Amino acid sequence: MRFSTTTALGLSVLTVLTLAGCSTSAQSADGPAASSAAPSHGGGNEAKASAPLSSTELGKRLLDNGDLGEGYTRKADAAVRHDDVSVIGCPAVAKLGGDTATGSSLSFPRKAKASFAYAGSSSSEVSEELYSDSATKLSTGIGEIFDAMVSCSSYQVTSGSSVIDIDARKTTAPNLGDERWSQLLTYSAGGQRSVVKQTAIRTGNVLLIVSGSPALVDTHVAKALHKAQAAR
Repeated sequence: MRFSTTTALGLSVLTVLTLAGCSTSAQSADGPAASSAAPSHGGGNEAKASAPLSSTELGKRLLDNGDLGEGYTRKADAAVRHDDVSVIGCPAVAKLGGDTATGSSLSFPRKAKASFAYAGSSSSEVSEELYSDSATKLSTGIGEIFDAMVSCSSYQVTSGSSVIDIDARKTTAPNLGDERWSQLLTYSAGGQRSVVKQTAIRTGNVLLIVSGSPALVDTHVAKALHKAQAAR
């Protein structure tokens, strides 16, 4: 079994199958990041309420190869498999419901995603997701998932015949945006182990989530936020 450190966000089929070595990544992945970190509020005033951005507009604000620099390759979208997913050892995550567990339906319909491999290595990847809705809906929606993850430091996810052990640990989020969350997720299965960092930042009516190799997430999250905030 070969791991990829780019994970579709949330406890979804996309996450599980990516880690199990199956083709998974979808351009419009529906699930926000699962995190063990509670939101912290930044200083400054909340952005004025405005209409949510469309998925098309969000797509224009994603990082691209030119933003990332040399050595990055955009990953093609792959077909999504929909095996049954079960959560073992974390009732709070299990109670999020089937739609959240499969990534098939969440309350953020406006979304865009891009995934990149660095220097052609499957173990050094980074993905970005953008969502847009009212600030309240974004904060509440992702906060519910984060709260569930706070309740469990470790649990298992099964997908088909694959069993994946997951450990979650809070990390310090960069002092960016209006709210921010960050964590390290360690996935273990079939003798393989992978560490994924996920950092989420809400700025006004846009939610940014960057995940993947910890060093790449730290390198690009501020740049991703700047582009996500840019008026077009």
